[in-house]
Parts: sequence; C-alpha cells; structure tokens
Amino acid sequence: MTTYQPTAGRFVGQSVPRREDPRLLTGKGRYIDDQSAKGMLHAHFLRSDVARARITHLDVSAARQAPGVRHVLTAKELNPHLAGSMLASMFADGGLGKVSPLRPLAEDDVRFVGDPVVLILADNRYLAEDAAELVEIDYEVLPPVVDYEQAEHSPEKVHAEEESNVVGQIEIPVDEGLQAIFDSAAHVVTETFHQHRYAHVPMETRGVVAGWDPHDRQLDVWISSQNPHEVRRACGRVTGVPEPQIRVRIGDVGGGFGQKSFTGREELTIVLAAHLLGVTIKWIEDRRENLIAGTHARVARVTAKMATDAEGHLLAAHVDHLEDVGAYSVGGGSASAGVCMMFPGPYRLPRLAWKSTVVWTNTCGRSAYRAPWMMETTAREQMMDVVARELGIDPLELRRRNVLHRSELPHTSAMGTVVENVSPEESLELAAEAIGYDAFRAEQAKAREEGRLLGIGLALYIEPQPNVAVYHNEPARMRIQPDGHVDVYLASGSHGQGLETTTAQLAAEFLGVHVDDVTVHQGDTESTPFGPGTGGSRSGPMIGAVIRQAAFRLKEKALAIAAHLLEAAPEDLTMEDGVISVQGTPARSVPLKEVAATAYHRAATLPPDIEPGLETLERYVAPPTMYSNACHACTVEIDPGTATVRILRYVVAEDCGQMINPAIVEGQVAGGVVQGLGGALFEHNVYDDDGNPLAATFLDYLIPTAGEVPIIEMHHLETPASTPGAFKGVGEGGAIGAPAAVFNAVADALAPLGIRVTDQPLDPSRLMALLAEASAPAAAG
Repeated sequence: MTTYQPTAGRFVGQSVPRREDPRLLTGKGRYIDDQSAKGMLHAHFLRSDVARARITHLDVSAARQAPGVRHVLTAKELNPHLAGSMLASMFADGGLGKVSPLRPLAEDDVRFVGDPVVLILADNRYLAEDAAELVEIDYEVLPPVVDYEQAEHSPEKVHAEEESNVVGQIEIPVDEGLQAIFDSAAHVVTETFHQHRYAHVPMETRGVVAGWDPHDRQLDVWISSQNPHEVRRACGRVTGVPEPQIRVRIGDVGGGFGQKSFTGREELTIVLAAHLLGVTIKWIEDRRENLIAGTHARVARVTAKMATDAEGHLLAAHVDHLEDVGAYSVGGGSASAGVCMMFPGPYRLPRLAWKSTVVWTNTCGRSAYRAPWMMETTAREQMMDVVARELGIDPLELRRRNVLHRSELPHTSAMGTVVENVSPEESLELAAEAIGYDAFRAEQAKAREEGRLLGIGLALYIEPQPNVAVYHNEPARMRIQPDGHVDVYLASGSHGQGLETTTAQLAAEFLGVHVDDVTVHQGDTESTPFGPGTGGSRSGPMIGAVIRQAAFRLKEKALAIAAHLLEAAPEDLTMEDGVISVQGTPARSVPLKEVAATAYHRAATLPPDIEPGLETLERYVAPPTMYSNACHACTVEIDPGTATVRILRYVVAEDCGQMINPAIVEGQVAGGVVQGLGGALFEHNVYDDDGNPLAATFLDYLIPTAGEVPIIEMHHLETPASTPGAFKGVGEGGAIGAPAAVFNAVADALAPLGIRVTDQPLDPSRLMALLAEASAPAAAG
C-alpha cells in the first residue's frame, strides 16, 4: 500500500500548542454574554406554544406597565420597519428558488412552536420574562403539517401565501438506457432509510448585542457567529444602514456547527429593534430556545436502488431524496443538486439518476449542520452493507471491488464531478488493518455461538470543500510592522477550530519568522478583509493557500529591501527566525525589523522600483474541486436484555493532505466523530402529532458524555491536494463517517437474527422493539 508523507516544516506539520487555550481554559474567553454597554436593555421573545394557528387576540398593555420594562414590540410596531430581506446573503436574490417567507415577528398567524410573537425589552432578562406572563394571546388552532413524508400532498399549508408545501424539487430521471441496466442487472437491491432530527446544541447558544447611535449613525453589533462579514451584509439589508456604517465583531465562539454560518432570525430582529429604538439590546438564547427554535437539521428520507453484476460490481443507482426544512429555514431552502451529486462518493458508479424534494413543515426551521452532505454518504454506506448482505458478500469485500484506485484518478463521476487527489482505497485498507477486520470476524462468529451480538461497520467517503458563490475565494491581509512583528488579518471567524494557532504556524513557516512573532486578527469587519467566514471544511485549504500566497509575496519584497541593504542579490538571501542572511555567509545578515524600519521610516533610501511599507492583501481563488477522504471502522456489542449499544473500538483513517497541526486535526476529527455517535445513538428532537417538541431540555435531548465516548484511534494519510501547500479540509469529516459506521455495526450485529435496520436513532427503545419483533415468531412457534 502506497502512502504519501509530505515533509513537516519547522512549524507546519507540528503540534504547536493552541494559543487560544490559556484564556479559554482559565475562564478568560470573550464570549457574547461578556459584552455589555451603558444603558443596555435585555431582550426576551414570547414564543408561540402551538404549531399552527391564527392569532385572534393579542394584548400587551399589561406587559408594557410591568416593572423594568422599557419597550414591548409586536409585529405591528416592528415588522413595517424591515428594510429588506432577512435571508442569508448568498440566497438573498432568490437564486436557489423559493425560500421561507421570513419576518421578524409572527404577524397574523404562527407557524411552529417557538415562533416569536412579541419582543420584550427590559432592564434585565428576568423582568422581561416576568412581563411575558402578562401578555394576553388567543389562537384559533389549525391542523399542523408535522409529518414531512405527507407534507407534499397535504391540503394544509405551512405558509398560506404559498401554493404548496414543496419548497423545491430537482430531478434527473431514469432514462431508457438506465432502465435497461436495471432490467438486465444480475442484482437490484432497494432500501429506504430515515434520518432523524438533530439539534446543533453548541455549548454557547446564539447571542447578539446590537446598538444604534443615531448621532454618529453607527450600528455596532457583537454576535456569536462564524461569519462577521455575512452578518454585516444581513444587518445592512434589514435596517437599510449602509455597510460602511456597520461594525460587526465576534469574540470567542463556543461552537457553531453550521448553526452560526448565517445570521439567524432572532439576531436580525434584535438588530432591527436596536436601530428602530436607538438603544443597545442584548439577547442571549437560553437552552430551551436553542432546542425548540434554534434551528434543526438532518430530517430526511432516502430510497436507494442499486444494480450490480453477478460479482457485485456497481452498475447503476437511483436515489429518491426527501428533506424537511421546517417552517423557516436559514440559509436557503430549495432542493439542492449537491445532495445527490455526492452519492457516487469513492466508488465506480457508472450511472445515477435521482430526485431531491424539499418540503416545509410546522416545525423548527433547518440550517446547515456540520457536514450538511452527510445524508447521502450515510445512505450510500448503509446501502453498501445492505447490498453486500443481499449478495452474500462481506461488506469490506464489496467495497474493495468498487472503490476507486489511485491509478483511475482523476475520475469523473456519474454526476460529472471530477474526483482527484484522494486515497479512498488506501484509507479503506488502513482502517480495516487497524481495526483487525479479519480477526474480529473470527471473534464475532465465536461470540454468536455464545448468544452475544457483535457487529462491525465501515463508512468510506470523500468530503468536498465547497468553492461556489462567495466560497469561491478567500482573502488575507499580512503586514510586517516596523518592529519586525507580523500581523495577519483574516476574513474568517474561528468557532473552535484553532485558526489563531494554525494561521500563525502558516505565516511563520512561509514567511520565515518565529510563530510567537505572528499575531492573528479576525472577527472584526472594521479591520479584516471581506470574506465568507468559516464553514464547509474550507479553512485548511483556503486559508492555508492564501496565507502561503501572502507570505511569499511579502517575503519577496522583504528580501528585495534586504538585498539593497546587504548589497547582495535577492536570490542569494534566506530568512529564518526573522533574520535575513546571505546563503553560505550567515555573518552577512540583517534583522527583519531593520528591513521593516527601512521600508517605513527610510523609504527615501529605497530603490525607485520598491514601494514603501511591507503589507499585502491577497485573495486566493479555489480550484474546481477540493476533496478530503477517510474511512471509519467501528465495532459494537449489543446487550440483548437492555438493547444498549456499547462501542468496543472506533478507528479513523483520515486523509486531509498536509496536516498543519496534527493535534488540531485529531481534535477536529474526534469532535466530529462524537457528534456523529451522539446523533446515531442518543440525540433525537422529537415532535408529537400536534407539532409539540418533546425535547426541550437535556433531560429529553440526550447528548453523549465522556462515559459513552470510546477512545478514538486515528491513523493519518497525507495525499497532497492540488491547492498551494497541499492542504485539505478536516472540520466535518468525523461527522460524515460516524453515523454510517455505527449504523452498519449495529445492523451487522442484528443481521443473524433476521433484523433489518433502516431508521435512526439506534436508541434502546427502537432496538428493543426490533429484538422483540424478531423473537415473536420463535415464541409463537
């Protein structure tokens, strides 16, 4: 097996300690709730407690008289001041079809439990919540649309102004040639899988502090976000304030996971109210709000049909995808071709047809969740195991017969996407070897004779890093100060992935200074260049490339100035630890700070072809394709008496190209795996038939703790990417692979009992029902 190991540099490729950690671990982090201002008011939203209804009576007069209450706003007072769309910037032009009809506050009706109806501003949050108890509100309750599988044909409509509950639909139908393949194939296997509702549950919930100064005409916004520049654009549309008069800042962000990629409805409502009233307002989402109204994800159904030849080689597939985006989706809502375009993944799949349908329901709206393309990977990897069982082939062997070899790259998939610079075959074999696949199969056979339920699951995938729309490019400003220290200004806003550290490593490596001499600035629209923020696992390849580009550009100029000072040729110079010297003659050297001082303070002494200063603004444009890849392997044991799943071992073989910081890479992979495990085994945001959320606290919405998380064994491949520096993204891969790996392990454990697992989560109640159903015929006999 061939692996690729790029040589680590002095800083890149090293596990440099995270420079964020000292303040975070000592409680000195700067989060949104740490921000305050003189005269600041605190906000509370009174939310609907019914899923769908007309508002027949609303009286807020008593609330307005409550102690400490300064303002009570309803849709009548606030909504007319909305200057423009509340949609995310990249979707504001409606380019992706229909979108949710967002409005600050519910006006004549409510459309999900949690729909904000009244905004109360008081001296503190407690007084605002007390005042909410005084609001009189009556509803004419209407039948809600809760079941997304029935929404398309339901006579009830989530949005009365729309023709139906279908947000969008895209299809590449089965043509005659594809139908002929299905008709003649040795095997055709069909299965339907359901993915359940996740909540994002970041440790830090959403929050915003917004203030409008009518005298300076300045809108100042502090927010918990992954994208400060996106926030500024959205605030400008909502208020009508020109963007140069808006400053957006983020501090430390306690997790985002996609929920904070775009500016939420409540945050924009607070900004609009602050602008209307000329005051500063703070809103911090509580955990109940986060669980019932902070956006959800993952609710989908996929029916997959696969055709193979007699040996199990894939011939064709058809995928029918249905997704629930709730009442008010954030970040667009129409069907996306990307959902099914990734279905071929790391395999040779000659033909693919598909349909993707997106529907509204009277539930909390959807937003991006870490690895939003996870469902097609999960469905495909689950389907590979189903096909293997139908054909009597081991799931590992079926993958071996279909996985892409490096000799076949670049490979154009059935959807026309070009796959290159990945190592799926190597990842598969590394994971199988690391977990001891063959030895486990032997142990499993013996355990089954003893009545024990052991299973093993694999999940192989390639992960795209998006390069569309605003994600197509990434900026960075780099400046060498007169004292020789380096400032780097990023458009991104880190939300836990250690960008302060990795960016400093990149700048130090490519510029030739010490990592401690680099300061990274981010999260402030007043000083950083415009860019799309973090998301889509794009920080590694995009920031890595643009920092390299900026460092080389700045280094070239620094060497030119040093060549002038040393009376040497620039190509004969080298820079290390902030000292520029003549190669082979280290005694002939000049400190970078002297070069910088010359550039700024003695510019008149420079040659005429060298401009003063040492600063550059670079913008890197992404290539057509960027991919990471990995394989996850998981072994489990199911207790037949309690139906609990115990993870025995968990292995990840990850290829994210050149690792910038191995410790941060492993932290990102581990975090994603834990989220995936939580989703597959524990987390479920359930609604009843009336549209009531049944998981409004952590007593009901279970997340994994240290007691449930296994040791995650990691193995690395470093196949270079086509991007400068050979970096790939790693932020979302763990969350892509984990659900399918766990699912397949559980299904493998239960298969000898004749049990077919198709739905998640794999909680004890679901598994107990399956076990009881499987034992019923035997008991009856």
